[in-house]
Formats: sequence, C-alpha cells, structure tokens
Amino acid sequence: MITTMRNHGNKKRKTASRRGSVLLAVLVIVSLLALGAYTFSNTMVTEAEATGMYTRRVETRMYADSGVELVKAILSEESALGTTNYYHDPDRLRAVMMRNSDATRGRGYFSVVAPVESDQTSTSARSGFRDESSKININALTQLSFSDEAERRELLMFLPNMTMEIADAILDFIDEDFEAREFGVESEYYMELEPPYYAKDKPLDTLDELLKVAGVTEQLLYGEDQNRNGLLDQNENDGDQTLPMDNADGALDLGWSAYLTVYGKENNTREDGSDRIFVNNNTLTDLYDALAEEFGDDIAQFIVAYRMSGASEDPYLPEEDPASEEGGDSPSDGANGTQNVERSASDIAKQLYGTSGESGSVTRGGMDLSKGANTNIDSLYQLVGVKVDVEVDGQMTTLDSPVSADPVDLLNTMPLLLDGLTVTEDKVLKGRINVNQARYETLMGVPNMTETIVTNILGSQLIDSSGAPLSDDISSRSTTAWLVAEGLVTLQDMRVLDKYLTARGSIYTVQVVGFFEEGGPFTRVEAVFDTSGGDPKLLMQRDLTELGAGYSKNMLLYGAP
Repeated sequence: MITTMRNHGNKKRKTASRRGSVLLAVLVIVSLLALGAYTFSNTMVTEAEATGMYTRRVETRMYADSGVELVKAILSEESALGTTNYYHDPDRLRAVMMRNSDATRGRGYFSVVAPVESDQTSTSARSGFRDESSKININALTQLSFSDEAERRELLMFLPNMTMEIADAILDFIDEDFEAREFGVESEYYMELEPPYYAKDKPLDTLDELLKVAGVTEQLLYGEDQNRNGLLDQNENDGDQTLPMDNADGALDLGWSAYLTVYGKENNTREDGSDRIFVNNNTLTDLYDALAEEFGDDIAQFIVAYRMSGASEDPYLPEEDPASEEGGDSPSDGANGTQNVERSASDIAKQLYGTSGESGSVTRGGMDLSKGANTNIDSLYQLVGVKVDVEVDGQMTTLDSPVSADPVDLLNTMPLLLDGLTVTEDKVLKGRINVNQARYETLMGVPNMTETIVTNILGSQLIDSSGAPLSDDISSRSTTAWLVAEGLVTLQDMRVLDKYLTARGSIYTVQVVGFFEEGGPFTRVEAVFDTSGGDPKLLMQRDLTELGAGYSKNMLLYGAP
C-alpha cells in the first residue's frame, strides 16, 4: 500500500516536471518567434527606407535631367540682341520646383549653378551658364594669327605656375608639325617614356589629355578645387588638416582647367541666328543694297565709301598697327585671304561694273562703284568717329561716320553693327575671349592687353561690390561696345584687341543639382552644349554626385551662402 502511494506521488512529480519543461519550451519558442518577427520587421523597415532612399535618389536624378532639358530649351530660343540672359537668371534657373507638397518634406527642385568667375575668394554662386569662350581655347592657339610665336606662348604664360617649357610643350603637343619649339618637346621625348606614346599633333578631345604633356600634373590642371564647384570651400582653405592639401591662403587655386578649354568658339551670326552682312564683299552693289535694306542709306553709303577710299581723317589710329595709317588696306589674317586675292577680286568687280549701267558705270548713293574696293575693314571699330572723302553726284564730299565716339551713340548704334556685320566669311570664330566672364589670367595673355585694361574690365563685370552676380546689365553687355562706351578701352586699343575679344560664345557648360528641400539624396550633373550648329547639341554629360552637392541648400534655394 505504501509502495503504491509512493509510485503515485512520483508520477505526479514527473507530470509536473514535464509540464514545466513544456512551458519553458513554449516560452523559448515564443521568444524566438518574437525575435524573428522583430528582426523581420526591422529588416522590412530598413528595406523600405532603403527603397525610399533609392526612389528619392532616382527622383533627384530625374530633377537634374529635367534641368539639363530646360537648359537645352533655353539655348534653342531665338532672341533679339541683348535679350538673352545666360549669365544670371534666378527666375528661370534657381530652385525650379519639380515636386510640390503641403509640407516642407517632399518638395523637390533643381537649380542651375555656376561660380562668380572674377572672385576667387567668393563663396557666392550665380544661376546661369559658363561660357566656354571665357577661357583660352587650347585648340585654337595654333590657328589664331599672332605677330610672332612669342605671343602664342605668352597667351599661356599668365596662368598660375606656367613655365615656358610647359607652354611650348603644350603647343608642340597640339600643332601639326613635328618640330619642337625653343623650350618644347615632340614625340621623341614621349617615345622614351614607359609606356611610350606619340605627341597628338592635332586638336585635343578633352582637357584631360593635357596630362600627357611633359610637365603637366593633375595638381597643375585641377588645383585645390576638389569638388569642382569653383567656390572656396572650408576644406579647400585649411592647409593639411583635411583633403585636398591646400596652402590656406584664402584664395582658391582652380588649376588650369578654369582658364583652358577644348571647346571655345562662337557662331559668326547674329544673336537670333540669322546671317550677318559681310562688309568686305567686293561686289559693292550687293554690299550697298544689303546695308541699305538693313541699316538705311546713310550707313550703306558711308561703309561702301570707306571700302573704296579709306578714311581721310582718323583721330583714332592705333600706334601698334602701322597699316591702319594707310586706311586699313591690309587684309586681316585668316579673314579675307591674301592681298593678291583681294586685288584680283577687286579687278574682277571693276571689270563687271565697267560693262554695266550707263557710261560704263554703276552707282549707289550717288557714288560710282565701278572703281571697286581698295580698302579692307579689319575691325568694325575702324568705322567709328572717322571721315571719308568720296565723290557723290560728281562732287567731292566728306562723309562723317554714322557712329561717333560719343558713349550714348556707341551704346545705341555700335551693338547693332557688331551684331549685324562681319569682317570675315568664316562661319565659326574660334579663340575669341568673352570679356563678360573671363578671369584676370585669361585676359592678361591677350596680345597688346595691358593690366590697366584688365583691371578696368574685371571691375565692371556683372557683379556688385560684394561679388554677387548682377542681371540688370545683360542687354548693354551683349557686344564689346560697352568696353569703349564706358571708357574702359580706348578706340585705338579696341581696334587692335577686337579680333581677340567677344561678348558671347556658342558653347556653354552647366552644372545642375537635383535635390529635396529637407535634404537627403541629391544628384549633381555637368553638361556641355554646342549651339554653333543652330539647335543645341549635347557634347558631354557626366555625373558629379560622388564629389558632393557642391553647393549649400541655402545657395541652391536662395542663392545665399
């Protein structure tokens, strides 16, 4: 009996023990399931956040691409003289909303941003394009006309840290001959390197190809501007504390990429894309008729008379150009061919005129045009403030220029002539420098340029006293006439400098940032457009996102640092 009770008691204890074990197992399983559920939930949240972040990054990419398309559309617009604002147009180019939201979170934008080139210490940015003609077109150096090879080299010598050896090596690398300059090298030098290669001896496709030139380093080419935004950022002015290594001098070393380009050129057309009138046309009847239809008889008569006789009174002869003292009768290099070709064309014109009209002559504006053209126009500034003696209706008459040196007259009339007339038949002009955006070092290399003129130009570019960009003076800066009208350059100097300077180009670089107002993902792209063929052509587009946004949220939204 006692044994039976003991067995029964043992069974109860075993049953209770098993029940406790099951409960423990259930608790463990529940805990594991809860942990698994938590892990799964956390993973799903993380995946959702990652998916959301990816989606938002894709959205910023679409915003940036939309900005590039807007730039293309703006460049496609045909506009009248002085109405196009590519320099600073915050109304169209800053904080363009792509996604709206009642709350701050979720609002998406793009901004087109560029640095203020004339101030290397500035942290300001503008909403506009960078004109590649504001830089030295490295490919045009061997094509531009200079009085000697030293001037060609001198155009590069004002770049920071440039040497005569590197300047000549660059010229040797791109010219078509195989003969080394005084301080340069040709393929013989490069073939001894490891690995060996030849000098290109033709135009460069990208600026990076300069890294193959003897003496050129990445530091020289790209300087301290690590994120390629053209602004002096904190890490670019702290010495060796953070990358990049810099000299902490309070100024941004941009490297030669800020002064050199492989693109710079401009259409030899009016701003609206229509053809200009070629003033050195030796068929004087056609020239007169075209001028009269466009500008009236007074300007047509004066320009054709100038072509026949040259200036009889010219108070603005440049001292550097002795040929101008004879009425400018020497053709400009690359514009109108050799003097023999001009004379032959003139002789043909005379023969044609001699067999037409009454008494073997043809007249326009009371002038006998059968004499043909004897004077070439190398710069339209030759027409300003001069007098011409010509026979009109059988009597010698002195014609005053329809454009005087008065600043008001220069700003009102000269821009129309510069936009509508040309001294060359070339369809595209390469190498002229846009004075509205050019930097000090770029302008100083221009032949016959002086530091006084450069200082005057930089002090009057499109910025205010704080370095912030201006947009109110765009119309008056559409041609180089403002330089003379504002007294920054004399007429004498302008005649000499004219073939090197312009106020607009045809190739533009833009940086577009797509972003959200609350921060987070962003996309920064750079694109280059060529408008020289009419419709804008995208030459290059690259992603700069890995280099950072480049610009603060305040700058992207409001233009403020």
